[in-house]
Amino acid sequence: MDAFVILLSASRPEWWPWCASMATVGEVLGGYLTYRLAERGGQEILERKLGKSRAGKLYKLFEKGGFITVFAGAILPPPFPFTSVLMAAGVMRYPRKQFFSALTAGRVVRCFAAAWFGRIYGQQMIGFYSRIYRPATYVLIELAVVAGVGTLIYYKWYRHRTSVRTS
Repeated sequence: MDAFVILLSASRPEWWPWCASMATVGEVLGGYLTYRLAERGGQEILERKLGKSRAGKLYKLFEKGGFITVFAGAILPPPFPFTSVLMAAGVMRYPRKQFFSALTAGRVVRCFAAAWFGRIYGQQMIGFYSRIYRPATYVLIELAVVAGVGTLIYYKWYRHRTSVRTS
């Protein structure tokens, strides 16, 4: 989402507030959908996804400061497992008004920052990536092939051996 907001803001600098607003609306609606699904019975899924100990730590974070947990998660970039935070909010039945305000505030900060940086630095970023487009594409294809082969090896040999040992 951030990449699209940056690209759109770079291509039409005068539209950057509109791009950020629409991205925020989409992110908040998607986050609310995840919250509602988890509210209806996502505890088992969350604990299976994270493990009981990590889910317990997330529950404790919500007990200490649910607003800050959702707000910080909404700002942090993609490697952060934000879906887990949304699911934990639903599982713990975190109040909807507080959830909406924390999620909206965090996503407004993130989307507007991405759009503003796209407006300011977007043309330079597009110029840079257009110069390295071909080599970067080859590197990404090579990484995808290596990851695919590694995944195949893991599932064919390693995972099979560990499941045989536990049986």
